[in-house]
Amino acid sequence: MLHIELQPTTPVRPKLSVSLASSDSDVRAAQALRYKVFGEEMGARLNSRHSGLDVDLFDPWCEHLLVRDEASNEVVGTYRILPPHQAKALGSYYSETEFDLTRFQHIRNSMVEVGRSCVHPDYRTGATITLLWAGLADYMSRHGYEYLVGCASISMADGGHAAASIYRELSKKSMSPVEWRAHPRCPLPLDALDDAVPAEIPPLIKGYMRVGAYICGLPAWDPDFNTADLLILLPMSRMNNRYARHFIATA
Repeated sequence: MLHIELQPTTPVRPKLSVSLASSDSDVRAAQALRYKVFGEEMGARLNSRHSGLDVDLFDPWCEHLLVRDEASNEVVGTYRILPPHQAKALGSYYSETEFDLTRFQHIRNSMVEVGRSCVHPDYRTGATITLLWAGLADYMSRHGYEYLVGCASISMADGGHAAASIYRELSKKSMSPVEWRAHPRCPLPLDALDDAVPAEIPPLIKGYMRVGAYICGLPAWDPDFNTADLLILLPMSRMNNRYARHFIATA
């Protein structure tokens, strides 16, 4: 009888790297990951004519931040970055499709929008999120931009009760000053929801709050993604120094 002794093995952590897309194929890889996460996993209605890709009119105006598994070269995390000069040329930030940003006029020239953040299901670890944040911190530092803005989503799979509860909790300690409030174009109907159900703050939003971001008012309802969206604003001057040193050092 052949006796084989099995030795316990330690899972090998993938080696990850972060960079900006430098080719059309890089952008398509990001769009394919977005389709996988938003379209297939979350069931979002994506207004795209490109099979297997999440594409919209903002993509050509944006930088695309990518985290790759160096062994396979697969894109496993992405963020979309819209700098102020491109938003001006386009005529709008994506956030303005959901919120009235009138009170942000005086900071628009130094305001970068981020969005379409997603991570492959097999890579949803602190390492991937840290690299995405490091890439953002490096981008803001190199270009001297002062404000980071974007929509952060909460699932409405339960009809919106968890989203209402999370908003109630965050509004106690993370609400922006009144001069940085934005009004949702399609408000989440908070009065019709139970805001006392137990609900865990999504990791991305928790990360924003940890580094010093504000939420800028009432949540909007995005029917295409079936999410409640909070407008997040992070003045770079508010970023917790410990996190700032960590992210910029990582980049």
